[in-house]
Amino acid sequence: MNQTMKRILFSMTATLVLLSACAPAAAPTQDPALVQQLIEQSVQLTVAAQNAETASAIPPATETPLPTATEAAVEPTAIPAIPSATPFVVVPPTAVVSGGGVTTTKPEYACDVVHQRPFDDTVYKPGEKFDVKWTIVNTGTKPWRAGLDLKYSYGPVMMSTTTIELPAMDPGDQFDVDFDAVAPMETGHQVMVWLVEGQLCYPYVRIIVEK
Repeated sequence: MNQTMKRILFSMTATLVLLSACAPAAAPTQDPALVQQLIEQSVQLTVAAQNAETASAIPPATETPLPTATEAAVEPTAIPAIPSATPFVVVPPTAVVSGGGVTTTKPEYACDVVHQRPFDDTVYKPGEKFDVKWTIVNTGTKPWRAGLDLKYSYGPVMMSTTTIELPAMDPGDQFDVDFDAVAPMETGHQVMVWLVEGQLCYPYVRIIVEK
């Protein structure tokens, strides 16, 4: 019990004693209403003192700082790159300035794809069979050794084989490739890309699959 409540109880006790002493010896019993009023006041003061003591024992609340806008920011998620529908790497010829004009020189190693079948955006049904035909042309200035790989690179696999060896080819030579292919089950534009070893050129198939 704290000092405040003690002082209040002491004061109430002293008041009751004083009233008793001042009363005449032959006086009748004190008014019950007055006694009840004093008791109620004593109880109220006692409760108030207890509340004050309890409040003083509770530590003051502390405020938790909110995160700033910088702290709450979320790092953006990196978005992966999506390959384009026309996956070609075009190697332009080298330009050489000679005399008063500009001439071009071919790269030493390069190739091109001609007579491609099927044509771009040909429509097939899911699982439908079709033929793939490419003619690979050595468009560089040097011959190729035998054994360069023509191989699958990315996209839906539409053929049972994924690699074929090319023969030795001199500049200007051509080599025909013929595959049996099957359209994928997924609908929409489907692009399958192959490449000639050394990234000399990129044969591809681009079709549309519709049910």
